[in-house]
Amino acid sequence: MRKRDIWLIVAVLCATLFLTIHAVTGSVLPTASWGLSFQTQGQAPNGPATSAQLAKYNAAYLGDIQEQVLYLTFDAGFENGCTGKILDVLKKHNVPAAFFLVGNYMEKNPDLVRRMVTDGHIVGNHTMHHPDMSKISEKAAFQKELQDLEALYQSVTGQEMPKYYRPPQGTYSEENLRMAQELGYRTVFWSLAYVDWKQNDQPTAEYAFSKLLPRTHNGAVILLHSTSQTNAEILDQLLSRWEDQGYRFGSIEELFAAR
Repeated sequence: MRKRDIWLIVAVLCATLFLTIHAVTGSVLPTASWGLSFQTQGQAPNGPATSAQLAKYNAAYLGDIQEQVLYLTFDAGFENGCTGKILDVLKKHNVPAAFFLVGNYMEKNPDLVRRMVTDGHIVGNHTMHHPDMSKISEKAAFQKELQDLEALYQSVTGQEMPKYYRPPQGTYSEENLRMAQELGYRTVFWSLAYVDWKQNDQPTAEYAFSKLLPRTHNGAVILLHSTSQTNAEILDQLLSRWEDQGYRFGSIEELFAAR
């Protein structure tokens, strides 16, 4: 075997060992699309990264699992007539929520954005164009996606945008989390969701309850889509059932306040 080949093998082995050690110690995060693994009904799921790994970058997917508190969040890429009803139900139950919006939504629905703010909800940054942010390695391009939406939000509401960020489709990399942190953002993933975004295949109310209620857990960060007709129809009953189970609802400001 040639000497150069021996050195190549040694280099590969060293690189493999390095990545293995860092994976075990938690200092390297995967590039992934956020997904969940529920091990036990009613208990918090595992994600691709742990709470401790995410906390290094002011990111979170889960609150305090010792407390019966839920954090309600909505993603919206467009409006199809459901958001007004959702806002009415949130007001009825006095529940704070966070709406992660993209540029298209904000441009076409300024009155709804202003109502979200007036009703006391947080409007978070879901980027200007909803790209796969994990494929953006240049900080300037990453920053532009967030800051263009900040400028649009300010023109619509007259206020500075709260610094909460949700990666489109939950796709992220460690470098993304670092860049968001450097821009002053807290990255918000989730610990409870279901398939509610398919407009031509909306779930039944029974299906939605069967997916959400058994998996509800202390400290859950809940992701729903405000484009879902099912969500608009069941939200009043869903909130009532969570309240009957003893849960209260916290703002995502509270989610990060104790960190």
